[in-house]
Amino acid sequence: MANDKQQLRLGMIGTGFMGRAHSNAWRKVSNFFDLEYEPVLQAVCARTEDAVKAFASQWGYASHETDWRKLIERDDIDAVDVCTPNDTHKEIALAAAAAGKMILCEKPLARTAAEGAEMVQAIEKAGVPNMVWYNYRRVPAVTLAKQIIDSGKLGRIYHYRANFLQDWTISADLPQGGAGLWRLDVGAAGSGVTGDLLAHCIDTAIWLNGGIQKVTAMTETFVKERHHNLTGKVEPVGIDDACAFLCRFSNGSLGIFESTRYARGHKALYTFEINGEHASIAWDLHDLHRLSFFDHSDDSLTRGWRSIHVTDGDMPYMDKWWVPGLQIGYEHSFVHQVADFLEGIAKGEPVGPTFRDAQETQEICEAVLASGKDGSWHAVQNRV
Repeated sequence: MANDKQQLRLGMIGTGFMGRAHSNAWRKVSNFFDLEYEPVLQAVCARTEDAVKAFASQWGYASHETDWRKLIERDDIDAVDVCTPNDTHKEIALAAAAAGKMILCEKPLARTAAEGAEMVQAIEKAGVPNMVWYNYRRVPAVTLAKQIIDSGKLGRIYHYRANFLQDWTISADLPQGGAGLWRLDVGAAGSGVTGDLLAHCIDTAIWLNGGIQKVTAMTETFVKERHHNLTGKVEPVGIDDACAFLCRFSNGSLGIFESTRYARGHKALYTFEINGEHASIAWDLHDLHRLSFFDHSDDSLTRGWRSIHVTDGDMPYMDKWWVPGLQIGYEHSFVHQVADFLEGIAKGEPVGPTFRDAQETQEICEAVLASGKDGSWHAVQNRV
């Protein structure tokens, strides 16, 4: 039987953790979603010839490059997927936009709001489909939370609180810079937990609860100096190891956010809770297929928090997977994001978070970092 689907020829840049997560999604999506577009893993790019060749072979890419500029120049590439450190996002995005390629960019959009604004302007001038990989929106339980909030079941929202806790950088002997550790190098990352972890919390928050108007923050760098893998010297650490901030949302609700890489015992504890006039919702990444829900309208004798097992076929995305009761995991959020992006292309509609959507998160991060330095309230700007 002939395959009448349109092809989307993908060029992936970067072969680290996110390169694997994205490649897995591009490979799986057509097996589970009936879409007009079928991804073709056309080329993958990384700097080391032997490593990128092995990656291409393992994941099924038709070819490989060691220079991302050559990949973007190729006529057989329709979309560019950027899975590189943050300091390369802008340059690659601007080149891809100039070449008229669709572009998907790993989060955060950029190191700074100024860089992000340039990227938004370039991508919108080029008029090409674009998206940023804030994948937690596509966890079915989180998408269900969005549907419940939009239905009005919570009523007026009073509080939003979120945290993202890790413990992997506590040792002072851990170096900064280079493969795997560029997140500790401010030049490559732009910031620490604010851009890496809180950006996820912020994106989810503004998607669920609307815009943030102003923030006040505390930041701390616990280890002030680390050996740098690229220079071979002990150098100052410029990233934030921990951040906590308060905020006011546009809908009048109050927000509390915390993130750290110094919470011993936590590898990736991401949680949020939303308290409304009539009901509350809570979610935990460690139990990602469940949504906790409290409805005050329940009978007082049985009123309490309920655990919703998000596996039924009428729940977001779940009709594409297994029978009810059998859960899915982290990697499926990326499959869902690819599916939504491809469906958006077919319909000619943007799929969030777009570069412009991600720039809103970038502006909030910028305000948080500025407040962390001077301790005052900062209004969230809008540069584009």
